[in-house]
Amino acid sequence: MASTFSSATVTHRYNPANLCNTFLKKSLIPTNSLLRFNSRTLSPQISVIKTVSFKIHCISSKNSSQESFPETNGTSFVSYFSIFSQFGNKRLESAIAVLLIFIQISSPLPFNNLELDESFISPAKAVLYSPDTKVPRTGELALRKAIPANPNMKAIQDSLEEISYLLRIPQRKPYGTMEGNVKKALMIAKDEKESIFNSMPTDLKDKGSVLYTSLIEGKGGLQSLLNSIKDKDPDRVSVGLANSLDTIAELELLQAPGLSFLLPGQYLKYPRLAGRGTVEFTIEKGDGSTFSQAAGAEPKDQATIQVVIDGYSAPLTAGNFAKLVLDGAYDGVKLNTVNQAILSANEEKSNGYSVPLELMPSGQFEPLYKTKLSIQDGELPVLPLSVYGAVAMAHSDISEEDSSPFQFFFYLYDKRNAGLGGLSFDEGQFSVFGYTTVGRDVLPQIKTGDIIRSAKLVEGQDRLILPNEN
Repeated sequence: MASTFSSATVTHRYNPANLCNTFLKKSLIPTNSLLRFNSRTLSPQISVIKTVSFKIHCISSKNSSQESFPETNGTSFVSYFSIFSQFGNKRLESAIAVLLIFIQISSPLPFNNLELDESFISPAKAVLYSPDTKVPRTGELALRKAIPANPNMKAIQDSLEEISYLLRIPQRKPYGTMEGNVKKALMIAKDEKESIFNSMPTDLKDKGSVLYTSLIEGKGGLQSLLNSIKDKDPDRVSVGLANSLDTIAELELLQAPGLSFLLPGQYLKYPRLAGRGTVEFTIEKGDGSTFSQAAGAEPKDQATIQVVIDGYSAPLTAGNFAKLVLDGAYDGVKLNTVNQAILSANEEKSNGYSVPLELMPSGQFEPLYKTKLSIQDGELPVLPLSVYGAVAMAHSDISEEDSSPFQFFFYLYDKRNAGLGGLSFDEGQFSVFGYTTVGRDVLPQIKTGDIIRSAKLVEGQDRLILPNEN
């Protein structure tokens, strides 16, 4: 980008609208640095001592004369900078050069070979560079998002999920926005009641009616949540929000009695889970030590962990795992702790199936097979690995396009060791099929040599379809 300096003018030979718009509106210079923006004029300003003013004129590459820009509410696209310094006119050129270098360092805008348009940062990179990437950070949230429910229920859920992010804002929380979100959810729930119930099987509508009434008028329902927001009580809002979201998840599960897609024919030879299941592990200390319990409870040499496995997003992986649990294949298996994971020992003589790598990208309606996700290109899984207590299958010894027939691991996500956007470096590389929902406090106490004393499928056996049951 060619630049011409004069005593009081910096002239950039570039497309004027693109340059000025992008430079003024997209520059990510910290507002607490020496350079700050005037909120009324969008003019960057620096405060030190004296004032010398100069202009940046954007000039077309076809015409070196100064372009005149359309004004909006009396504010021109020509930006006026105020530089406060003790420099004289003879040193102004050096001051300007220093200022531009400072902007280049403070801003991620690549000035060299930059195509300045409104979309020069792709959505994928925006996800990676954002510290607030909205990937589910708890197993419960990830499991809620994975339910293939009625679009109206999803709209209600999304409206409420946003409140959980708004609650993280310190100091002055946006209660007005939260109130609007709950009112929107209430309006959808009432206006689309018929559609919500039409998505449920007939034999489940009575249960759905009870849940629906609880969602609207119950103690932990939307109306109660709205009152808590009006009272500006963040603790009550948090509790009420959790209750409402739990009820919504129960309603959504009634709307999703099975898979919402057809599996490829070649994969019908594998066990598959057409919905949700719950596996309960009993973990025993291998060295005779004990697990720490809740305050006041006596330490024990055994602890319980529950994992919800999700066949909606990973039917083959969850199905194979559920069958292994039913067969007792994990009873007595030793555990090994490795970097950020608790890995089961590999049993070469297991009766498991080497199912293909199975990942459902967010926004898609069916899983991809034998294909890792490209996080750099914005592909994020419905069941992310970047959650403490995520459960996934290890890779096959033969190919990373397949999962191990038997070996699984608990992932101990740690944001301190994560990549951009708080995502695990292994995100999109393994078949995640569930999350630890009970006993997360037990996971960090597990050491190499501890044993899975038993693993039981306590819920979901009726949704497990074995290969000879087509």
